[in-house]
Order: sequence, then C-alpha cells, then structure tokens
Amino acid sequence: MARLPGNSQLLASNGQPLRSLLEINRLAEPERERCYGQMLPERLFTRFAIDPLTWCGSDGRRCINCIAPAGLGLVRFEVRRRPEDPDPVFFLDLADTQYHQLELAFCIIADPEAPRFDVDRDAAGELNYFASMGRNIPEELRAMAAGLYPNQTRRGLRLFSEFFPRFERFVDSLGIDMIVAEPLTYDNAIRYEAYGFDYLRGKRLMLEIDAGFRPGGEFTRRLDGSSPFRLPGQEGSVRGRSWAIHDGILDEPWDEVQIYKMVGVEAQICSFRDRKIVTR
Repeated sequence: MARLPGNSQLLASNGQPLRSLLEINRLAEPERERCYGQMLPERLFTRFAIDPLTWCGSDGRRCINCIAPAGLGLVRFEVRRRPEDPDPVFFLDLADTQYHQLELAFCIIADPEAPRFDVDRDAAGELNYFASMGRNIPEELRAMAAGLYPNQTRRGLRLFSEFFPRFERFVDSLGIDMIVAEPLTYDNAIRYEAYGFDYLRGKRLMLEIDAGFRPGGEFTRRLDGSSPFRLPGQEGSVRGRSWAIHDGILDEPWDEVQIYKMVGVEAQICSFRDRKIVTR
C-alpha cells in the first residue's frame, strides 16, 4: 500500500499489484520499462534529447539500456548521451532484499562534457574497482585539484535531487517502506544524511570521525602535509575529510557502513555538524 501523498500502488496491465523488482521483471519488456522508466529524471531526457517513450536519441538510436533479468530481483539502468560512449551519464543499480526492502546499490551521475579523471583505473589502465585493487594517485591528485570527490571520474550533473524523490515514490508504489544502501565513501554518507537516511551500522564511526576532525582532534593533527591528501585545513569540509579518509587517515578501514531510509520519513541525522549539503 502506497504511503506518500498522491501516490498509488504500482499495477501491471492486468491489474495485478507489483510488489518487487522480481515481479516487475516477469513482465513483457515494454511494460517492464514503463514501470522502471518513471524513476528517470525528466532533465535526463531534455538535456540529452532522448525521447521519453522510445528511449532513443535524435538520431533514432537507443540511448537507455535497462537490464532486468527475468527470475532475478534486480535492475540496472545505463543512460548514455550516445550509444557508443564508454561511460554512462546515469548509472543505477537496484536490488530486492530478502526482507522486502529495496537496495540502492549504485547511483552514478556524470557530466559527459566535463574532463575525465581515470581514478577508476590503475596505471596499466585496468579497472581498480573503486580503488580496492590499487589507487591511481596521479589521477586522484588531478581530480582532487578539480574539486571532485574520491572515486568521482567526472563532475556530476546535480541530478540526484531530481532522481531521489522519483525513486522514493517508485519504492512506495511497490508497497515497500524501507530503502537500504552502503555508501562507498564518507561524502556519500554525508550526502545520504541530507536526503533523510539514518544508520543501520556505522553511526558510531561517523560521530568519531566528526570528533576527530574537530579542533585538536586526532584526525586534524594527522593533517600534517605528509600526503597531498592530508593537508591542514581539510578538516573543515566534507570533500577534504573524504579525501583524507580515502587516503587511510582513520584507525580502521572505511567499511561496512550501512544506511536506511523509511519512505516518507526524514531521519534528520547530522554527523558533521557544520556540513554543507553535498551535491554531484
């Protein structure tokens, strides 16, 4: 049962209520894409001249790929300015959970016209899987100097604020009341806080990080210039803290932080008291 004002239960064409990605993926492709397409921000279509009905660009070629395997409770969206572009401008991974929640696994939004920084690849050009298989320090330095955050290959399009309300309404239309996610970086966690998320795991760590980056705190003292990612003054911004954490300034790895949002509820968590809202 939908909870958000003006929202309603998502139905198949035969009137059957749809309550999971698994159930949507059993539908025929046109109907499946109708259900999922409502999540896509309108500005994606207007900015890149993509037809919202056919998902094709002005040259008639399809620019949106929706991967929704029958028999599996997951969906992936890849939106490209042109089909041959190596990087999507919008990438979304969602999955059902065993507890009737929806997992926001990945959401990457990038401006294809902005410079690219190969922080996602090692020196040999191989994918490093979010720096878990080695960092590309020269590219990270270039990205940081350009004002980007860890793991960000391009400047964003500032579309998340348009996507998320649509996504929350989609979740609500399935009768699901909880969204779960695992922020890959500190700045992601702070960003999700601004959208009403709370912590399943990691709140203690987030509060300890804030205390450590306060004046006289342990992490502030470690911003000693021993690394380009650990310069004095970084403690005052989300971006500065995030790069220092990415560089390993904590006493423990950034790992196993899990967050959740109840549909229609703003948790009003603020683990960085002086934060400014972070957008991409």
